[in-house]
Amino acid sequence: MTTATAVSDIVQMDALALGAAIRAKKISCVEVMTAYLDHIDKLNPVVNAIVSLRERGALLAEARERDVQVARGEIMGPLHGFPQAIKDLAAAKGLPTTQGSPLYRDTIATSDALFVERMRQAGAIIIGKTNVPEFGLGSQTYNPVFGATRNPYDLGKTPGGSSGGAGAALALRMLPVADGSDHGGSLRNPAAFNNIFALRTSYGRVPNAEDDVFIPGFSVIGPMARNIPDLQMLLAVQSGYDARLPYSIPEPHSYATPPLDFDPKGKRLAWLGDFGEHIPFEPGVLDLCRNALRSFEGIGCIVEDVTPDFDPEKIFQNWTTLRSWGNWKKIAPLYADPEKRRHLKPEALWEFERCLKISGIDVRAAAGVRSDWYQVVRKLFERYDYLLLPSGQVFPFDVETTWPKEIAGRKMDTYHRWMEVMIPVTMSGCPAMGVPVGFNARGLPMGMQIVGPNRGDQLVMQMAHAYDQATQWVTKAPPPMLREAMARAGL
Repeated sequence: MTTATAVSDIVQMDALALGAAIRAKKISCVEVMTAYLDHIDKLNPVVNAIVSLRERGALLAEARERDVQVARGEIMGPLHGFPQAIKDLAAAKGLPTTQGSPLYRDTIATSDALFVERMRQAGAIIIGKTNVPEFGLGSQTYNPVFGATRNPYDLGKTPGGSSGGAGAALALRMLPVADGSDHGGSLRNPAAFNNIFALRTSYGRVPNAEDDVFIPGFSVIGPMARNIPDLQMLLAVQSGYDARLPYSIPEPHSYATPPLDFDPKGKRLAWLGDFGEHIPFEPGVLDLCRNALRSFEGIGCIVEDVTPDFDPEKIFQNWTTLRSWGNWKKIAPLYADPEKRRHLKPEALWEFERCLKISGIDVRAAAGVRSDWYQVVRKLFERYDYLLLPSGQVFPFDVETTWPKEIAGRKMDTYHRWMEVMIPVTMSGCPAMGVPVGFNARGLPMGMQIVGPNRGDQLVMQMAHAYDQATQWVTKAPPPMLREAMARAGL
């Protein structure tokens, strides 16, 4: 085993290059684990992105086992020897699944979530969890169990959420790739706030065993990465049909990754922007997105402004009905117990108390609006290859602020109204990639959604890859604290 690669260089490697180096025996899994744990020790106390971190000795022992497998030619899969931390809404056997709630502080998972099981089978070593908002409610990562996670680009700001811990850890290279989940923007918002990539997958692309198997929902599992080839690799690990989930997409589970390179010339892109001035934005957000539109035009795409012929307020209001109804299963047993109820955050109480007022007729009517909206989106894709929207309405805000109460002079009437730009995509069920679009004058990042047709995940990754090759935001603008750490290491 050669040690030609300095330990401090290892965390700088892209995930695909790291995997190739492990398989070629250029670096050992023990060296990889040591490098990442050293890096985490330096940076994580400042941002609080990784929680429930396992003991170093146990992790190094697992890394040694992976090295023995490499020596025998027994590569488990693309994540062989990779340190991975799982979002703390999902079960990872032997680790707490707190969901950011003191009610579950001591809940130890006895099995893996399905996608975690697949990541282990691909060789990942689970080192801990990534921080989340309580119950994943809200796009601000803080909770009474572990506290707040901070933004790598400004430690006084939030990294977003609910995959905020994963986004911050990934941006700071404390993980090679990361998992996340998304209902109302929980992958796309952290991608924007941390200058990385995240894919809200088509419903069923990554089977989610926590779903009710015959009730299609909104939440999806998806990959996060610093470039699209790495993201595609993790998606290949996570995705594929599973008989336990009848709505999972009927394609075999495989580590194969189709080519990402394609010619974007002539592709038609519809810029939905603010939905005809319906959605408010903090000054500067739309400007950065419009600059990104020029990047798409620079690679040969045709971009047109489009306002869909559908009332955006109906989309949001009916989504809130379906969301509150969908939260019943998670919150009901806690709400029923007065002692447990007092530990619930206001947003959880809001969701459940609203659910108590919703009838079956309300749910059916809201589902009908969702179906009508999907047909409008489907027809848009008859004319356009992709849809484009911002990935946020505000830049990263103060870490002590629970959620923005006002945008551009307009009051926010719910705790998630400030994320309204995410909801049309969620309601459509279509895949969407969060991509970076640059920074405002204060150095705060923003992003954009590239939306593809139903089950068009590969199409979305191809366009995102072409865009990344043209813009290189992740490479050009690493977080300041990462730049400082690398400078101290002489890199």
